[in-house]
Amino acid sequence: MKTNIYKLLKGTFLVSDDSFKNWRFILFISALAIIMIASSHSADKKVYEIARLKNEVSEMRSAFIDGRSRLMKLKMESNVMGVMLEKGIAPSVIPPKKIKVKSQK
Repeated sequence: MKTNIYKLLKGTFLVSDDSFKNWRFILFISALAIIMIASSHSADKKVYEIARLKNEVSEMRSAFIDGRSRLMKLKMESNVMGVMLEKGIAPSVIPPKKIKVKSQK
């Protein structure tokens, strides 16, 4: 047991006669580690992009709600009357009349 650990630490398994098998395995493990690291970085990028898009959506939603509330205030009859009075247009005191059209037949 002690000699095996000593051989492992010394690295004799990399220079022995059947070391080609060991090198292939080490290269395979290294390639898998690189692929795993790349996959992890890709997943992190996607998580950050999703978080950024969620923040952007919430900002746009709040801007939409703010714009809609301002529009509702602008459309109120009292606000429209005030703007029209500033321009010199007052509401009519004469009520509207219905126009009835009789057919020509």
